[in-house]
Amino acid sequence: MRNDSSFIELKARERARLLLDDGSFRELLDPFEGIVSPWLEAQGIVVQSDDGMVVAKGTINGGPAVVIAIEGAFQGGSMGEVSGAKMAAALELAAEDNRNGIPTQAVLCLETGGVRLQEANLGLAAIADIHAAIVDLRRYTPVIGVVAGTVGCFGGMSIAAALCSHLIVTREARLGLNGPQVIEQEAGIDEYDSRNRPFIWSMTGGEVRYESGLVETLVGDGVNAVKEAVNAAIAQGVPAQHRTDNYAWYLERLSNFDTTKQADSEQIKQLFGEKRA
Repeated sequence: MRNDSSFIELKARERARLLLDDGSFRELLDPFEGIVSPWLEAQGIVVQSDDGMVVAKGTINGGPAVVIAIEGAFQGGSMGEVSGAKMAAALELAAEDNRNGIPTQAVLCLETGGVRLQEANLGLAAIADIHAAIVDLRRYTPVIGVVAGTVGCFGGMSIAAALCSHLIVTREARLGLNGPQVIEQEAGIDEYDSRNRPFIWSMTGGEVRYESGLVETLVGDGVNAVKEAVNAAIAQGVPAQHRTDNYAWYLERLSNFDTTKQADSEQIKQLFGEKRA
């Protein structure tokens, strides 16, 4: 595969393989292990033998690394008991490596709508474990998040993205706490039309998230562009302050925001744009 090809169009396994050094990819709990969700088949849903979560060990620029990639094509990249446990355990093991003097890097490819509704509380518990594991690991090494498209990153996993040390997005990416259909269902189509693609991307797309300072890097859709951004983020090391440590700054601005008016991209940029400046 040419390294200047689309990163967005790749499946999770190929994303992980190409982010690691050539020949270093080694998958943990791969499809031949036959690990599936115990809850989907009972509901008549076809299972997948890795539960849509790819965990790969290898090296990045010669250093030990783990790349965890969510398969957005399976159940919308939703997080269930098994897939969530795979991600949390991989992050926990990376933290343990660092404590034992093995400086293991971590990259998360996030294509997820959040919790898997069919697994409800079990999925939510797994996401909480992922949050705790990211916070633990990021003390030792930068945790790099990549949101490329086309699923985006929503729900509890958008919190996982915010907890990352460094976020990389494409223009095609979307990032938000609630997905467009959820907002439309709760607030009504007049408030949020989930079929209005220009509007959706103007509110939650990668470009506006970057211009608002909510993510660190905006890249074009290409394997080389994403790899270079990941390498640059790793080279920067652990930030002096993670964005979630600066919660008071965000709370102050949100508390002063006029929620009686329909928000737009310019308001979002003005609200948080100081972080980019």
